[in-house]
Amino acid sequence: MIYSFNGFVPVVHESAFVHPQATVTGNVLIGRNVYIGPGAAIRGDWGQIIIEDNCNVQENCTVHMFPGTTTRLREMAHIGHGAIIHGATVGRNVLVGMNAVIMDRVEIGDECVIGALSFIKADEIIPPRSLVVGNPHKIIRQVTDEMLAWKTQGTQIYMQLPADCHATLQPCEPLREIPADRPVQTAGYQTWAERKAD
Repeated sequence: MIYSFNGFVPVVHESAFVHPQATVTGNVLIGRNVYIGPGAAIRGDWGQIIIEDNCNVQENCTVHMFPGTTTRLREMAHIGHGAIIHGATVGRNVLVGMNAVIMDRVEIGDECVIGALSFIKADEIIPPRSLVVGNPHKIIRQVTDEMLAWKTQGTQIYMQLPADCHATLQPCEPLREIPADRPVQTAGYQTWAERKAD
């Protein structure tokens, strides 16, 4: 659901995919190959939201701000399920874990990994390539090349998802039985723990 607000109409690139059960309101700019999942609320009612190319904002995320400010997700930012970004700038190729909360005027440097359930209070500056966990947050070490490659691979899967949704997502009635010829999905991606175990 996409709404104009106070004269501002969201701008969504044609290659992006905004799920019909997401809500995008007002002064919002969404770039190429962006995925916005169901339940996400992207509220550009009091300020501007810029979501650059190749980002994903997953299910039940909230992106908002205090009046007169801008929230920015730089290219390839990966915002995990249920996260809240409020008035912050999230750097290029950053992973924000599930249910993390990033508060006002936070600046997250490029290529950081923010752990699930982390809380970053207002006005914090997180240096590039930081691995951040906890509530309150702590920087525990630098993101390794291996971890960054894993994160980037995961984001690339989401970069393909808008095109796949445009091509194949459609409402349907459920089946009542499992068909004998139901295909098996391939994994194609490992969790960090699985990758480290190999």
